[in-house]
Amino acid sequence: MHSNEAMPLSAVETARNYYNSEDADTFYSQVWGGEDIHIGFYTAADEPISTASYRTVVTMAERLPKLGTNSHILDIGSGYCGAARYLAKTYDAKINALNLSEVENQRARELNDAAGLSQNIEVIDGSFEQIPFPTASESEKGFDILWSQDAILHSDNREQVLSEAFRVLNPGGYFVFTDPMQADDCPEGVLQHILDRIHLSSLGSPSFYRTVAEQLGFEVVDYEDHTNQLINHYQRVLEETEKYTPDLEKKIDPQYVARMKAGLKHWIAGGKAGHLAWGIFLLRKV
Repeated sequence: MHSNEAMPLSAVETARNYYNSEDADTFYSQVWGGEDIHIGFYTAADEPISTASYRTVVTMAERLPKLGTNSHILDIGSGYCGAARYLAKTYDAKINALNLSEVENQRARELNDAAGLSQNIEVIDGSFEQIPFPTASESEKGFDILWSQDAILHSDNREQVLSEAFRVLNPGGYFVFTDPMQADDCPEGVLQHILDRIHLSSLGSPSFYRTVAEQLGFEVVDYEDHTNQLINHYQRVLEETEKYTPDLEKKIDPQYVARMKAGLKHWIAGGKAGHLAWGIFLLRKV
């Protein structure tokens, strides 16, 4: 490569640039749920996205065997800190929120301030491929709980993300996460439209995460499959996007809105075809 040629961006840097864009920030904050910009747990087909997304946070927290005032939590890929605020308010936990988008992080800090929870939550600009905390050891306390929602897919080195999570987690600590994945039996090539849309070469799978976790020394306590909720969520986001397209196009590039709708349709089709997976992983550092 000639010295004046730009190096290709990593998947993490590509995601950072995307989520820092004004169009993405406007769309995710106004359509995707506002505070919890993650896949929701729906109890009705027409349920508000924000209600379902909040329920995912509650459901994940309920899966953690030990969570309370003394819990030290690291949320990797924390978005607008909706989960962090819930954990701080409900359990009086202390949370470090690590996220790559400075734009999202600024909004998160403002929301934390407005909720009176800044003393419980520290928002940190950074990547989960290089977690800026020391290795947990007898002399250096790490985190009791690691948390992540629908973020790890944005890395093209997911083994490294799980390795970093293991490194900073205290022995006996728990890692709870969700991630949009390909199904274990997904045929090659059928998800190319989705991969092109999110600028990735692959997705993880349940068997991938299980295998990597066990190789690192995690115990896979549980994996709950809720792929139906991935389909429900993208369907609801598509409905809301189509409903508010005229208003959105006054604030966002119409081409962004069109690409978003096309991408959502690919996710829905992939889920209905059985090519995608989504659920809650609970790992324990032995």
